[in-house]
Amino acid sequence: MSSLRFPEPFKHEHEPVQNVNEILEAQLTFGQKASDWVALNLGSWWFITIQSIILSVWIVVNVTAWARHWDPYPFILMNLVLSMQAAYAAPIIMMSQNRQAARDRLEAHNDYLINQKAEKEIRAILDHLAAQDQALLEIHRMMAELRGTR
Repeated sequence: MSSLRFPEPFKHEHEPVQNVNEILEAQLTFGQKASDWVALNLGSWWFITIQSIILSVWIVVNVTAWARHWDPYPFILMNLVLSMQAAYAAPIIMMSQNRQAARDRLEAHNDYLINQKAEKEIRAILDHLAAQDQALLEIHRMMAELRGTR
């Protein structure tokens, strides 16, 4: 009678999986949080609606002369304000996007490491299943011998 052999139990020798988003969120500086807030709000319908209302009021007040004409047609001051807004908004949004791209690269690397760990564990499971198959075949053979049938 041969002895049944099974592989050694799998030892989890890796550190526990961590949430990359929580780690990065804890490390954000004030400037990074501010750039994320600006990018989030400038890219919203809320911002577009409020800005459209402000610009419409600006134009109506200056065209109808309800108030003193501080910016007569062709609204050079409004163009200056919008240009300054765009000049500051674009780099701030780019900072947020660059940081998001770095976060995406880190998450992809973390996914790769987790996939490597999962592959090792799956290999261990498959080795154990193969050993169980061999053990079942051996048990089946021994039972057949005991019955006297082959």
